[in-house]
Amino acid sequence: MAELQLKSHRFRAEREADWRRLEALLSRVERGGPRRLTRDELVEMPVLYRQALSSLSVARAISLDQHLVAYLESLCTRAYFFVYGTRSRPLERLAGFFSHEWPGAVQGLWRETLVSGLLMITGAITAFLLVSRDPDWFEGFIPQALASGRDPTATTAFLRETLYKTADAHEALSTLATFLFTHNAQIAIFAFALGFALCLPTAALMVFNGTMLGAFLALFASRGLAFQATGWLLIHGVTELFAVTLAGAAGFSIGWAVAFPGERSRVDAAADAGRRGATVMGGVIVMLFVAGLLEGFARQLIRDDIVRLAIAGASAVAWGLYLYLPRRGRPA
Repeated sequence: MAELQLKSHRFRAEREADWRRLEALLSRVERGGPRRLTRDELVEMPVLYRQALSSLSVARAISLDQHLVAYLESLCTRAYFFVYGTRSRPLERLAGFFSHEWPGAVQGLWRETLVSGLLMITGAITAFLLVSRDPDWFEGFIPQALASGRDPTATTAFLRETLYKTADAHEALSTLATFLFTHNAQIAIFAFALGFALCLPTAALMVFNGTMLGAFLALFASRGLAFQATGWLLIHGVTELFAVTLAGAAGFSIGWAVAFPGERSRVDAAADAGRRGATVMGGVIVMLFVAGLLEGFARQLIRDDIVRLAIAGASAVAWGLYLYLPRRGRPA
């Protein structure tokens, strides 16, 4: 026992100065961040960390004082997070998300995005054709309570009025607009969350979402108001529907990973897809927020069809360039 205590004392005496030096530097960093250290001290930190790690290895190997081992373990753990852990600030992380992480995740899901968009377009075309040939199909896609009078029995004047006026028609139209936004937000969440079920619920949601759009446009097109209704929808719908499409793509990626995990286990494959999908969904929330602003302000204040469509086109170009333009480097 006396010999062991002597070894521990000598071991500590030979190396304790470096440990204390590392502990002092770590304390300064934890209080004020890396800026509290000079350039030489920043260079010194990894060297002191490796020395402490070596001391911990020796202390464990020769069974020195357990209190000393515990101290070194704690010191090395603190130093590890400084040397190897992320030290970016919240604003830097946020900038990295918008500059690289979100666009990179979206670009990685371009196939799933294409499938998701095609399914929604297929649903819209199908509903448009069905309602155009037989208006009775309209209630099968849009419940009467939510249509609020905008159905095949409405007059052309009333339908036109709902697109522009701000009186009672505006209030009724806002009810439908609020429903459509809430509906699309729910579709986005469920499309992502239910993707694990081999993509089937996600596919059904994409088609269903498209049918509502197609039925609405078919009604207005039957009265010669297709151009006007398209502007009313797309001024915010480009952003909103694109967000739903990306949510569907995230759901498809999870379902595909579960169905075809490759050499990985299904759990690992789904976890990887889920992490990428979660990044996409973080951006989807932002897009839905932007769509809400466009719906709540721009569409109500702007009544010129050309301007509405111009904003819709500009939104499409802006989102396309932002999300798919190649980027150099990766976020730190």
